[in-house]
Amino acid sequence: MPENWQTDGFGLYIHWPFCASKCPYCDFNSHVARDIDQRLWNRAYSSEIARLGRETKGRFLGSVFLGGGTPSLMQPDLVASILDMVQSTWTTANDIEITLEANPTSVETGRFAALRAAGVNRVSIGVQALNDPDLRALGRRHSVSEALQAIETARNIFDRVSFDLIYARQHQSLRDWQTELRQAMTLAPDHLSLYQLTVEPGTAFGDRLSGNRLPGLPDEDLGADLYEATQEICGTAGLPAYEVSNHAKPGAESCHNLTYWRSGDWGGIGPGAHGRLSFSGQRLATDTLLAPSEWLAQVAKTGSGENTRQALATKDLDFETLMMGLRLREGIALDRLLRPDSLREKLAYLCDIGMVRLENSRIAVTNSGRPVLNSILRELMLSRD
Repeated sequence: MPENWQTDGFGLYIHWPFCASKCPYCDFNSHVARDIDQRLWNRAYSSEIARLGRETKGRFLGSVFLGGGTPSLMQPDLVASILDMVQSTWTTANDIEITLEANPTSVETGRFAALRAAGVNRVSIGVQALNDPDLRALGRRHSVSEALQAIETARNIFDRVSFDLIYARQHQSLRDWQTELRQAMTLAPDHLSLYQLTVEPGTAFGDRLSGNRLPGLPDEDLGADLYEATQEICGTAGLPAYEVSNHAKPGAESCHNLTYWRSGDWGGIGPGAHGRLSFSGQRLATDTLLAPSEWLAQVAKTGSGENTRQALATKDLDFETLMMGLRLREGIALDRLLRPDSLREKLAYLCDIGMVRLENSRIAVTNSGRPVLNSILRELMLSRD
């Protein structure tokens, strides 16, 4: 039986953990630091790429994703060094997708040309809102005019450009979001990531919400209306949702993220990075230390940045395959599950009530089921032994 990387791809995720400031809604592993020795980080990343390369020798690398944090704060020379090391370690696709996340401040936009020369060919820009008051409320350091300039500049430099928006923000009406999203369509995007605001514990927004200091969040009905408007406007503009929160013109989907959702393999490098690696019929979950200084010290001391490595049990593999694959409009093939019989009764029930469909031995969530995907997954989770 082929390994996951042979059927669904192999990618590399590299985490840059630093930001200029911490956004109040962010629960990612990001840290604010003024003095960063990028030469030290270069040595650590190079060491980890070499280690992972030895372990995955012979694999064909289809994508690299530099995420964070704010990777556009990396010096272009550091990015070039990392990508040179990647290219010398693995055989890569001729059309390898190399994505870097960026914020649209003027400083970072000014690095776009150098980042393209370093090897980045796709940029994902964290716009988040198209009005200045909401940008301030979200803790963003850029203005709308800077965001629009960043998108225009990126289109002139990179092969592919995506940008993010957050909706269901404080005091945002349905009409507000419809207007903003239609404005986004005038920018001729080929890929959009559109996330409904989720207030997570441990964030500044989470603290405000627990103290009743985060007014104006949408209720469930308005949240559903905002989601439906998103699907309608994007679909009409030719950017259907290929995943719950991601919309693209056909052929412009994120190759790297498809590797995640299709249960391919990826190596995770950097503080807080997760990975999935398949060897000899086992699928391993890897993670790394969260604190940047601890991760650096461990790489220097032991030659490995991994914190834990665990073989996933059959029932966990099936649930993870469902959890990731059902996010995709295409769904998943039933034969990707190791124990499909344990789910047949529950899938039949979900089909009967119109939440999922089973066609040509593929399971996919319907348009009605997509807004309640988490509930569907809970139902399926109850089917596990």
